[in-house]
Amino acid sequence: MPYIEESALDDVERLSRVDSQDTLRALATAGAQVREAVTLSQEAGVERVAYGERPRSVLVAALGGSSVVADVLDLLAEPGSPVPVTVRRNLPLPGWVGPLDLVIAVSLSGRAEGPLALAAEAARRGAALLTVGAEDSPLADVCKQHRGVHIGVGRDRTSSRTSLWSLLTPVLMAGDSLGLIDAPASVLPELAARLDVQAESCRPSSESFVNPAKLAAVQLGDTVPMALGDNALTGVAALRAASMLTRTARMPATWGELPDAASQVVACFDGPFTAGGGRGSMNGGVDVFADPFLDAPAQPSLGLLMLQDAPPEQPSQQTDEAQALTDALLETAREAGVTVVETVAEAGPAVVRLAGMLSFTDYVSTYLALGLGLDPSVSPHVAELRDRTKGWKP
Repeated sequence: MPYIEESALDDVERLSRVDSQDTLRALATAGAQVREAVTLSQEAGVERVAYGERPRSVLVAALGGSSVVADVLDLLAEPGSPVPVTVRRNLPLPGWVGPLDLVIAVSLSGRAEGPLALAAEAARRGAALLTVGAEDSPLADVCKQHRGVHIGVGRDRTSSRTSLWSLLTPVLMAGDSLGLIDAPASVLPELAARLDVQAESCRPSSESFVNPAKLAAVQLGDTVPMALGDNALTGVAALRAASMLTRTARMPATWGELPDAASQVVACFDGPFTAGGGRGSMNGGVDVFADPFLDAPAQPSLGLLMLQDAPPEQPSQQTDEAQALTDALLETAREAGVTVVETVAEAGPAVVRLAGMLSFTDYVSTYLALGLGLDPSVSPHVAELRDRTKGWKP
Protein backbone atom coordinates (compact mmCIF):
# COMPACT_ATOMS: atom_id res chain seq x y z
CA MET A 1 0.00 0.00 0.00
CA PRO A 2 1.40 3.45 -0.85
CA TYR A 3 2.55 5.58 2.03
CA ILE A 4 4.15 9.01 2.36
CA GLU A 5 6.55 9.90 5.14
CA GLU A 6 6.38 13.57 6.12
CA SER A 7 10.15 13.80 6.36
CA ALA A 8 10.40 12.88 2.67
CA LEU A 9 8.45 16.00 1.73
CA ASP A 10 10.58 18.20 3.98
CA ASP A 11 13.84 17.07 2.36
CA VAL A 12 14.26 19.83 -0.25
CA GLU A 13 17.31 18.20 -1.82
CA ARG A 14 15.43 14.92 -2.29
CA LEU A 15 12.47 16.74 -3.84
CA SER A 16 14.84 18.43 -6.28
CA ARG A 17 16.42 15.11 -7.27
CA VAL A 18 13.08 13.45 -7.99
CA ASP A 19 11.56 16.47 -9.76
CA SER A 20 13.59 16.35 -12.99
CA GLN A 21 11.88 19.33 -14.65
CA ASP A 22 11.48 21.48 -11.53
CA THR A 23 7.69 21.25 -11.46
CA LEU A 24 7.39 22.99 -8.10
CA ARG A 25 9.33 25.99 -9.36
CA ALA A 26 7.17 26.12 -12.49
CA LEU A 27 4.00 26.11 -10.39
CA ALA A 28 5.43 28.95 -8.29
CA THR A 29 5.58 31.16 -11.39
CA ALA A 30 1.78 31.23 -11.70
CA GLY A 31 1.49 34.85 -10.57
CA ALA A 32 4.28 35.87 -12.94
CA GLN A 33 2.52 33.99 -15.73
CA VAL A 34 -0.56 36.15 -15.23
CA ARG A 35 1.45 39.37 -15.41
CA GLU A 36 3.40 38.26 -18.47
CA ALA A 37 0.23 37.05 -20.21
CA VAL A 38 -1.43 40.42 -19.64
CA THR A 39 1.46 42.16 -21.40
CA LEU A 40 1.57 39.66 -24.26
CA SER A 41 -2.21 39.88 -24.72
CA GLN A 42 -2.15 43.67 -24.86
CA GLU A 43 0.72 43.64 -27.35
CA ALA A 44 -1.13 41.13 -29.54
CA GLY A 45 -4.28 43.27 -29.52
CA VAL A 46 -6.61 41.02 -27.59
CA GLU A 47 -9.27 43.72 -27.79
CA ARG A 48 -9.47 43.01 -31.54
CA VAL A 49 -10.79 39.50 -30.96
CA ALA A 50 -13.85 38.77 -33.12
CA TYR A 51 -13.09 42.09 -34.84
CA GLY A 52 -14.21 43.92 -31.71
CA GLU A 53 -17.82 42.74 -32.03
CA ARG A 54 -19.75 40.32 -29.85
CA PRO A 55 -19.97 36.94 -31.63
CA ARG A 56 -23.13 34.87 -31.96
CA SER A 57 -21.49 32.07 -29.99
CA VAL A 58 -18.11 30.99 -28.64
CA LEU A 59 -16.54 27.56 -29.00
CA VAL A 60 -13.42 26.71 -27.00
CA ALA A 61 -11.08 24.02 -28.34
CA ALA A 62 -8.69 22.58 -25.73
CA LEU A 63 -7.65 19.19 -24.45
CA GLY A 64 -5.28 17.49 -22.01
CA GLY A 65 -3.65 19.83 -19.51
CA SER A 66 -5.16 22.81 -21.36
CA SER A 67 -8.77 21.60 -21.11
CA VAL A 68 -9.37 23.42 -17.83
CA VAL A 69 -9.20 26.70 -19.80
CA ALA A 70 -12.44 25.74 -21.53
CA ASP A 71 -14.00 24.62 -18.25
CA VAL A 72 -13.17 27.92 -16.53
CA LEU A 73 -14.55 30.08 -19.36
CA ASP A 74 -17.69 27.97 -19.47
CA LEU A 75 -18.10 28.33 -15.68
CA LEU A 76 -17.61 32.09 -15.59
CA ALA A 77 -19.79 32.71 -18.64
CA GLU A 78 -22.73 30.59 -17.52
CA PRO A 79 -24.37 33.02 -15.05
CA GLY A 80 -24.77 35.98 -17.39
CA SER A 81 -23.19 35.51 -20.81
CA PRO A 82 -25.38 36.92 -23.59
CA VAL A 83 -24.09 34.23 -25.96
CA PRO A 84 -23.62 30.47 -25.53
CA VAL A 85 -20.18 29.06 -24.75
CA THR A 86 -19.46 25.47 -25.77
CA VAL A 87 -16.44 23.20 -25.45
CA ARG A 88 -14.94 20.87 -28.04
CA ARG A 89 -11.90 18.62 -27.75
CA ASN A 90 -11.58 17.42 -31.34
CA LEU A 91 -13.21 17.25 -34.75
CA PRO A 92 -15.84 17.40 -36.05
CA LEU A 93 -16.52 21.10 -35.67
CA PRO A 94 -20.28 21.56 -35.11
CA GLY A 95 -22.16 22.39 -38.29
CA TRP A 96 -23.57 25.63 -36.88
CA VAL A 97 -20.13 27.29 -36.52
CA GLY A 98 -19.77 30.00 -39.17
CA PRO A 99 -18.72 33.60 -39.86
CA LEU A 100 -20.74 34.98 -36.92
CA ASP A 101 -19.01 32.80 -34.33
CA LEU A 102 -15.72 32.87 -32.41
CA VAL A 103 -13.49 29.83 -31.98
CA ILE A 104 -10.85 29.94 -29.23
CA ALA A 105 -8.14 27.30 -29.69
CA VAL A 106 -5.63 26.69 -26.89
CA SER A 107 -2.49 24.55 -27.12
CA LEU A 108 0.77 25.27 -25.32
CA SER A 109 2.88 23.76 -28.09
CA GLY A 110 0.54 24.95 -30.83
CA ARG A 111 0.66 21.44 -32.25
CA ALA A 112 -2.10 19.54 -30.43
CA GLU A 113 -4.09 17.88 -33.20
CA GLY A 114 -7.57 18.55 -31.81
CA PRO A 115 -7.38 22.35 -31.29
CA LEU A 116 -5.27 22.74 -34.44
CA ALA A 117 -7.77 20.88 -36.61
CA LEU A 118 -10.73 22.73 -35.10
CA ALA A 119 -9.04 26.10 -35.65
CA ALA A 120 -8.23 25.23 -39.28
CA GLU A 121 -11.81 24.14 -40.00
CA ALA A 122 -13.22 27.21 -38.25
CA ALA A 123 -10.97 29.43 -40.35
CA ARG A 124 -12.14 27.67 -43.52
CA ARG A 125 -15.72 28.52 -42.59
CA GLY A 126 -14.86 32.16 -41.92
CA ALA A 127 -15.27 32.12 -38.13
CA ALA A 128 -13.28 34.58 -36.02
CA LEU A 129 -10.22 33.06 -34.35
CA LEU A 130 -8.40 33.57 -31.06
CA THR A 131 -5.50 31.21 -30.50
CA VAL A 132 -3.16 30.86 -27.52
CA GLY A 133 0.08 28.91 -27.77
CA ALA A 134 3.68 28.95 -28.92
CA GLU A 135 4.57 31.72 -31.33
CA ASP A 136 6.41 29.56 -33.85
CA SER A 137 3.76 26.89 -34.30
CA PRO A 138 1.17 25.60 -36.79
CA LEU A 139 -1.62 27.00 -34.62
CA ALA A 140 -0.12 30.49 -34.79
CA ASP A 141 0.27 30.17 -38.55
CA VAL A 142 -3.38 29.17 -39.05
CA CYS A 143 -4.54 32.11 -36.96
CA LYS A 144 -2.35 34.71 -38.63
CA GLN A 145 -3.23 33.51 -42.13
CA HIS A 146 -6.90 34.12 -41.41
CA ARG A 147 -6.58 37.50 -39.67
CA GLY A 148 -7.22 36.15 -36.21
CA VAL A 149 -5.57 37.14 -32.93
CA HIS A 150 -2.76 34.89 -31.73
CA ILE A 151 -1.29 35.32 -28.23
CA GLY A 152 2.02 33.72 -27.36
CA VAL A 153 2.82 32.02 -24.08
CA GLY A 154 6.31 33.35 -23.45
CA ARG A 155 9.48 31.35 -22.96
CA ASP A 156 10.28 28.40 -20.69
CA ARG A 157 6.74 27.01 -20.81
CA THR A 158 7.28 23.27 -21.17
CA SER A 159 4.11 21.69 -19.76
CA SER A 160 0.47 22.71 -20.00
CA ARG A 161 -0.04 21.40 -16.47
CA THR A 162 2.36 23.99 -15.06
CA SER A 163 1.59 26.79 -17.55
CA LEU A 164 -2.13 27.10 -16.88
CA TRP A 165 -2.11 30.86 -16.32
CA SER A 166 -0.14 31.60 -19.48
CA LEU A 167 -2.98 29.88 -21.34
CA LEU A 168 -5.95 31.01 -19.30
CA THR A 169 -5.21 34.71 -18.75
CA PRO A 170 -5.56 35.74 -22.43
CA VAL A 171 -8.88 33.88 -22.64
CA LEU A 172 -10.12 35.67 -19.53
CA MET A 173 -9.15 39.03 -21.01
CA ALA A 174 -10.86 38.22 -24.31
CA GLY A 175 -14.00 37.02 -22.52
CA ASP A 176 -14.19 40.21 -20.50
CA SER A 177 -13.63 42.46 -23.52
CA LEU A 178 -16.53 40.74 -25.30
CA GLY A 179 -18.80 41.02 -22.27
CA LEU A 180 -19.03 37.25 -21.80
CA ILE A 181 -17.58 37.12 -18.28
CA ASP A 182 -16.85 39.47 -15.41
CA ALA A 183 -13.04 39.52 -15.22
CA PRO A 184 -12.00 43.17 -15.57
CA ALA A 185 -8.39 44.23 -15.86
CA SER A 186 -8.53 45.51 -12.28
CA VAL A 187 -9.03 41.95 -11.00
CA LEU A 188 -5.97 40.48 -12.70
CA PRO A 189 -3.41 41.99 -10.26
CA GLU A 190 -5.46 40.57 -7.38
CA LEU A 191 -5.51 37.22 -9.17
CA ALA A 192 -1.73 37.26 -9.57
CA ALA A 193 -1.28 38.25 -5.92
CA ARG A 194 -3.48 35.34 -4.76
CA LEU A 195 -1.32 32.94 -6.77
CA ASP A 196 1.83 34.47 -5.23
CA VAL A 197 0.43 33.94 -1.74
CA GLN A 198 -0.38 30.32 -2.57
CA ALA A 199 3.14 29.78 -3.90
CA GLU A 200 4.62 31.18 -0.69
CA SER A 201 2.36 29.02 1.47
CA CYS A 202 3.15 25.84 -0.48
CA ARG A 203 6.87 26.42 -1.13
CA PRO A 204 9.16 23.37 -0.80
CA SER A 205 11.06 24.83 2.18
CA SER A 206 7.84 25.16 4.19
CA GLU A 207 7.57 22.20 6.57
CA SER A 208 4.68 19.76 6.38
CA PHE A 209 2.93 20.84 9.56
CA VAL A 210 2.45 24.39 8.19
CA ASN A 211 2.36 23.65 4.45
CA PRO A 212 -1.28 22.89 3.54
CA ALA A 213 -0.41 21.15 0.26
CA LYS A 214 2.17 18.86 1.87
CA LEU A 215 -0.22 18.05 4.71
CA ALA A 216 -3.00 17.17 2.26
CA ALA A 217 -0.60 15.01 0.22
CA VAL A 218 0.43 13.06 3.33
CA GLN A 219 -3.20 12.47 4.27
CA LEU A 220 -4.14 11.32 0.77
CA GLY A 221 -1.00 9.27 0.23
CA ASP A 222 -2.46 5.92 1.27
CA THR A 223 -5.95 6.47 -0.18
CA VAL A 224 -7.95 6.07 -3.36
CA PRO A 225 -8.85 9.76 -3.71
CA MET A 226 -12.05 11.48 -4.77
CA ALA A 227 -12.23 15.24 -5.34
CA LEU A 228 -15.53 16.93 -4.61
CA GLY A 229 -16.66 20.53 -5.03
CA ASP A 230 -19.58 22.05 -3.14
CA ASN A 231 -20.81 24.17 -6.10
CA ALA A 232 -20.11 24.86 -9.76
CA LEU A 233 -16.96 26.90 -9.05
CA THR A 234 -15.32 24.36 -6.79
CA GLY A 235 -16.61 21.64 -9.11
CA VAL A 236 -14.23 22.96 -11.80
CA ALA A 237 -11.44 22.85 -9.22
CA ALA A 238 -12.42 19.27 -8.35
CA LEU A 239 -12.26 18.27 -12.01
CA ARG A 240 -8.80 19.82 -12.29
CA ALA A 241 -7.75 18.07 -9.05
CA ALA A 242 -8.83 14.66 -10.37
CA SER A 243 -6.95 15.29 -13.61
CA MET A 244 -3.78 16.33 -11.80
CA LEU A 245 -3.99 13.48 -9.28
CA THR A 246 -4.22 11.06 -12.18
CA ARG A 247 -1.69 12.58 -14.56
CA THR A 248 0.84 13.98 -12.08
CA ALA A 249 0.55 11.70 -9.05
CA ARG A 250 -0.57 8.59 -11.00
CA MET A 251 -3.44 8.05 -8.57
CA PRO A 252 -6.76 6.84 -10.03
CA ALA A 253 -9.05 9.68 -8.97
CA THR A 254 -12.69 10.56 -9.54
CA TRP A 255 -14.44 13.88 -9.08
CA GLY A 256 -17.90 15.27 -8.48
CA GLU A 257 -19.89 18.41 -7.80
CA LEU A 258 -22.63 18.89 -5.23
CA PRO A 259 -25.53 18.52 -5.08
CA ASP A 260 -25.71 16.15 -8.08
CA ALA A 261 -22.78 13.94 -7.08
CA ALA A 262 -23.86 13.43 -3.45
CA SER A 263 -25.41 10.01 -3.98
CA GLN A 264 -22.59 8.56 -6.07
CA VAL A 265 -19.99 9.76 -3.57
CA VAL A 266 -21.86 8.45 -0.54
CA ALA A 267 -22.47 5.12 -2.28
CA CYS A 268 -18.69 4.61 -2.30
CA PHE A 269 -18.72 4.70 1.49
CA ASP A 270 -20.29 1.22 1.38
CA GLY A 271 -17.54 -0.13 -0.87
CA PRO A 272 -14.30 -2.04 -0.29
CA PHE A 273 -12.17 1.01 0.53
CA THR A 274 -13.86 2.05 3.77
CA ALA A 275 -13.62 0.58 7.25
CA GLY A 276 -15.01 -2.95 7.19
CA GLY A 277 -16.12 -2.55 3.59
CA GLY A 278 -19.00 -0.38 4.71
CA ARG A 279 -22.00 -1.27 6.84
CA GLY A 280 -23.52 -3.26 4.01
CA SER A 281 -20.49 -5.51 3.61
CA MET A 282 -20.73 -9.28 4.03
CA ASN A 283 -17.07 -9.71 4.98
CA GLY A 284 -17.73 -9.00 8.63
CA GLY A 285 -15.31 -6.10 8.92
CA VAL A 286 -11.55 -5.72 9.08
CA ASP A 287 -9.50 -8.38 10.85
CA VAL A 288 -7.27 -6.46 13.24
CA PHE A 289 -5.10 -9.58 13.66
CA ALA A 290 -4.45 -10.00 9.93
CA ASP A 291 -0.79 -10.42 8.95
CA PRO A 292 -0.08 -8.30 5.84
CA PHE A 293 2.72 -10.69 4.82
CA LEU A 294 0.72 -13.91 5.18
CA ASP A 295 -2.85 -12.77 4.55
CA ALA A 296 -2.28 -10.03 1.93
CA PRO A 297 -1.30 -6.39 2.21
CA ALA A 298 -3.75 -3.93 3.63
CA GLN A 299 -6.15 -2.25 1.22
CA PRO A 300 -5.84 1.49 0.64
CA SER A 301 -8.63 3.49 2.21
CA LEU A 302 -10.97 5.92 0.52
CA GLY A 303 -9.91 9.57 0.52
CA LEU A 304 -12.11 12.62 0.00
CA LEU A 305 -10.62 15.98 -1.01
CA MET A 306 -13.46 18.36 -0.18
CA LEU A 307 -13.18 21.73 -1.92
CA GLN A 308 -15.50 24.37 -0.46
CA ASP A 309 -16.20 27.85 -1.74
CA ALA A 310 -15.87 30.88 0.50
CA PRO A 311 -18.99 31.60 2.58
CA PRO A 312 -21.28 34.09 0.79
CA GLU A 313 -21.49 37.63 2.10
CA GLN A 314 -25.28 37.39 2.14
CA PRO A 315 -26.41 33.85 3.00
CA SER A 316 -29.67 32.60 1.53
CA GLN A 317 -31.86 29.58 2.01
CA GLN A 318 -30.19 27.98 -1.01
CA THR A 319 -26.68 28.47 0.35
CA ASP A 320 -27.76 27.29 3.81
CA GLU A 321 -29.20 24.10 2.29
CA ALA A 322 -26.03 23.57 0.27
CA GLN A 323 -23.88 23.93 3.40
CA ALA A 324 -26.13 21.52 5.30
CA LEU A 325 -25.68 18.94 2.53
CA THR A 326 -21.91 19.37 2.63
CA ASP A 327 -21.82 19.02 6.43
CA ALA A 328 -24.01 15.91 6.33
CA LEU A 329 -21.86 14.30 3.64
CA LEU A 330 -18.65 14.98 5.57
CA GLU A 331 -20.12 13.57 8.77
CA THR A 332 -21.19 10.44 6.92
CA ALA A 333 -17.73 10.13 5.36
CA ARG A 334 -15.92 10.31 8.67
CA GLU A 335 -18.27 7.78 10.26
CA ALA A 336 -17.49 5.40 7.39
CA GLY A 337 -13.74 5.74 7.98
CA VAL A 338 -13.01 7.90 4.94
CA THR A 339 -9.89 10.08 5.10
CA VAL A 340 -11.28 13.60 4.68
CA VAL A 341 -9.18 16.58 3.60
CA GLU A 342 -11.02 19.90 3.61
CA THR A 343 -10.01 23.24 2.14
CA VAL A 344 -12.04 26.43 1.91
CA ALA A 345 -11.48 29.17 -0.67
CA GLU A 346 -10.57 32.63 0.54
CA ALA A 347 -13.01 35.46 -0.18
CA GLY A 348 -12.67 37.47 -3.38
CA PRO A 349 -14.02 37.69 -6.93
CA ALA A 350 -15.03 34.36 -8.46
CA VAL A 351 -11.97 34.03 -10.69
CA VAL A 352 -9.65 34.84 -7.76
CA ARG A 353 -11.31 32.27 -5.49
CA LEU A 354 -11.05 29.69 -8.25
CA ALA A 355 -7.38 30.53 -8.83
CA GLY A 356 -6.53 29.79 -5.22
CA MET A 357 -8.29 26.43 -5.41
CA LEU A 358 -6.67 25.42 -8.70
CA SER A 359 -3.23 26.36 -7.43
CA PHE A 360 -3.71 24.44 -4.19
CA THR A 361 -4.77 21.22 -5.93
CA ASP A 362 -1.84 21.51 -8.37
CA TYR A 363 0.57 21.64 -5.43
CA VAL A 364 -1.16 18.76 -3.62
CA SER A 365 -0.85 16.52 -6.69
CA THR A 366 2.79 17.42 -7.19
CA TYR A 367 3.74 16.79 -3.56
CA LEU A 368 1.80 13.53 -3.64
CA ALA A 369 3.88 12.37 -6.62
CA LEU A 370 7.15 13.45 -5.00
CA GLY A 371 6.23 11.84 -1.70
CA LEU A 372 5.65 8.55 -3.51
CA GLY A 373 9.03 8.87 -5.20
CA LEU A 374 7.56 9.68 -8.63
CA ASP A 375 8.77 12.34 -11.02
CA PRO A 376 5.69 14.57 -11.45
CA SER A 377 6.75 15.74 -14.91
CA VAL A 378 7.75 12.48 -16.61
CA SER A 379 5.67 9.32 -17.08
CA PRO A 380 7.57 6.46 -18.77
CA HIS A 381 4.35 4.76 -19.82
CA VAL A 382 2.95 7.92 -21.40
CA ALA A 383 6.20 8.34 -23.33
CA GLU A 384 6.04 4.70 -24.38
CA LEU A 385 2.46 5.11 -25.58
CA ARG A 386 3.43 8.13 -27.66
CA ASP A 387 6.25 6.19 -29.27
CA ARG A 388 3.94 3.29 -30.11
CA THR A 389 1.33 5.55 -31.68
CA LYS A 390 3.69 7.95 -33.44
CA GLY A 391 2.43 8.64 -36.93
CA TRP A 392 -0.81 6.80 -36.24
CA LYS A 393 -4.07 8.53 -37.11
CA PRO A 394 -7.22 7.19 -35.41
